[in-house]
Amino acid sequence: MINFNSTFIIAELSANHNGSLEIAIETIKAAKRAGADAIKLQTYTADTLTINSNKDDFIIKNGSIWDGKIFYELYKEAYTPWDWHETLFQVAKDEGLVCFSSPFDKTAVDFLETLDNPIYKIASFEITDIPLIEYIASKEKPIILSTGIAEKADIKLALATIRNNNSNKIILLKCTSAYPAPLDEINLLTLTDYVKSFDVIPGLSDHTLGITAPIVATTLGAKVIEKHFILDKSIGGPDASFSLDEKEFAQMVKSVRDSEKIIGNISYNLTESQKKGKDFSRSLYAVDEINQGEVFTNENIRSIRPGFGLHPKHLKNILGKRALFKIEKGDRITFEMFK
Repeated sequence: MINFNSTFIIAELSANHNGSLEIAIETIKAAKRAGADAIKLQTYTADTLTINSNKDDFIIKNGSIWDGKIFYELYKEAYTPWDWHETLFQVAKDEGLVCFSSPFDKTAVDFLETLDNPIYKIASFEITDIPLIEYIASKEKPIILSTGIAEKADIKLALATIRNNNSNKIILLKCTSAYPAPLDEINLLTLTDYVKSFDVIPGLSDHTLGITAPIVATTLGAKVIEKHFILDKSIGGPDASFSLDEKEFAQMVKSVRDSEKIIGNISYNLTESQKKGKDFSRSLYAVDEINQGEVFTNENIRSIRPGFGLHPKHLKNILGKRALFKIEKGDRITFEMFK
C-alpha cells in the first residue's frame, strides 16, 4: 500500500473542492499529474464535529485565518459530502492513486469501512480522542497519526492506545497546527527523535507556505509528506491560502525526489564519476630527465597531477634509489623503474 522505498507523498484535498464534486474530481486528476502517490479526504459533517452554537466558546479566536467564524459554520463550509466519497475513491483508483480519509467520529469509520478505506489518518486535533483512536485501531489498518497539538505525553498515550488495539503499522507525522505555520515553529529535528523515542515511521504534515519544509524533512528521514493541494487558488475556500496548486505541488515532488537521490545510501565506494575524477588526483611523475643509474630526488620526481603514476605515499621510499633505465620528463613513475 505504502512503498517506503521512496517518500510517500499525499495530496490533502480537505476543503479545496469548494463545494463542487466536479472540482474535487479534477483536483484528484491534477494531483496525479503533479506526482502525488495518494489523495486524502476528510470524513465528517458539521454535526459530527461540533454543535450549532454561537456562544463565545464556539467562536474561533485563536489567531488563525478562520478567526471570527463559528465552528459549525466553518465545518459546514469545509466538509466533503459523504455521498461523494465512493465516486472520489473510484476516480483516485482509476488514476492510480491511493485514496484514504481522516474520520472524525465512529460513524465516519463505519462508513469508510464500507468503502474499504485502506489507511486511517488521525488528525492532529483528534490525537486526544482516545475512544476514537481505539475504534480506528480495531480495524487493523495502517494508521497515520498527526501530532499538531500534541505534547510528548499525548503522543505516547495515542501510540499505546493504537498498539493495544491490534494495530502496529504506524506513521507519525510531525505537524504544526497553525494555518499557515511559521517556519520557526516547525522544529523538524524532532523527526529524528520519532524513530528513537517511539519506534515509528516518521513523516511530515506540512502547513507552511512553500515547499522548503518537505524538502528538509526528506533529508531528515521523513518517509511520508502530506501537503494541502488545490486545483486553483482563485477558487478560494478555507484552506486555499496555505495549499499548493498543481505547478507548486509538482515542484515539491520533484524537489523531494531530487533530495532522495542526493541522500542516497551510506557508501564509501566510488561512483563511476568519482573514478573518472581520480584522473585529477596526485601521483608521482618524472619532472626532469633521469638517466640510467641516476638517483631519484625531490628535484627530478614530484607528486603532481594527473593520477596515473604511483601513489604519493611511495615517494619517501623511492628517494635515494637509482633508476634502472632512462626515464623521460613526464613519464609516470612505476615500481619497474627502480629496485
